[in-house]
Amino acid sequence: MPISARYVHTNLIAHDWRRLAWFYQHVFGCVPVPPERRLYGKEFDRATGVVNVRIEGAHLLLPGFEETGPTLEIFEYNPMAEKQIRQPINQPGWGHIAFAVEDVPQAVHAVKVAGGQPYGEIVETTIAGAGKITFVYMKDPEGNLIELQHWAKETSGGTNG
Repeated sequence: MPISARYVHTNLIAHDWRRLAWFYQHVFGCVPVPPERRLYGKEFDRATGVVNVRIEGAHLLLPGFEETGPTLEIFEYNPMAEKQIRQPINQPGWGHIAFAVEDVPQAVHAVKVAGGQPYGEIVETTIAGAGKITFVYMKDPEGNLIELQHWAKETSGGTNG
């Protein structure tokens, strides 16, 4: 029997939390949920296992949710450990965050203008029983993967994907 739970947030560690928060606010309409966080002290050292840690950041309400909905928690750590290798899309672990958009090419343009970069190509396919999807993977300004997707109802036929 599962425990009683509610999805609360996903944490994203940034080199520059303010820049990344700006990106998600201006491209996807995420909304800041005050207060900004400034976390430090022995409790946070113990919780993170990082001596003299200082954490700054904010929570952003994800688009399409009410004020108590899940957030994207963007934190910057000091000291910051450097990632040795950028995680490929097919490596086990968290892969990407996805946003439903009305117009995928327009969203691609908005991501690029705000400092994001392409990762793959825009693809259209039909998934049997689910419908037609147009999607692409992009990178935010710090290289984290984002999926932009648009679903249309299935008209006929289809492939499994």
